[in-house]
Amino acid sequence: MDEARIVSRDEAPPFALWAIAVLALSPFPASAIAYGYGPPDIARPALTLIMTWTAVVLSFLGGVRWGMETLLPQPRWYRQVISVLSALAAWLLLLARHRFPDTWILTGAIAAFLLQWLFDHQGPDVPARYPKLSTAITAAACVSLAVCLDQALRA
Repeated sequence: MDEARIVSRDEAPPFALWAIAVLALSPFPASAIAYGYGPPDIARPALTLIMTWTAVVLSFLGGVRWGMETLLPQPRWYRQVISVLSALAAWLLLLARHRFPDTWILTGAIAAFLLQWLFDHQGPDVPARYPKLSTAITAAACVSLAVCLDQALRA
């Protein structure tokens, strides 16, 4: 694969990538609205949905990051380790539900997304499309999680 193609800084994400990203992000606002404004019998499952989707998406982002790193002739082990940490944190947060207050779990999820985003944006050797896409994903996730956090703080 042409290395110049991999590290292009001015390449915009194609429409198909944006369309898939929007579809993949839809569980965030849908579950946040259901949790924040829906009836109680829908709210609890909605919180489970958004936390599970958080773990899935953070695992996906870490996997993408891992994959980009393995494309390099000399993958940096520390970047690969960090790529796994966001997934691990998200799954631990999901498993910690019902053991800690929802406010802590939601705050941890927001922090995990923001840390993953910071990691992606300071990383070298990535195409311009990845930080743009990860920003959109992080924004959608964090706003949705913040709606849930607001509701959890009121409960």
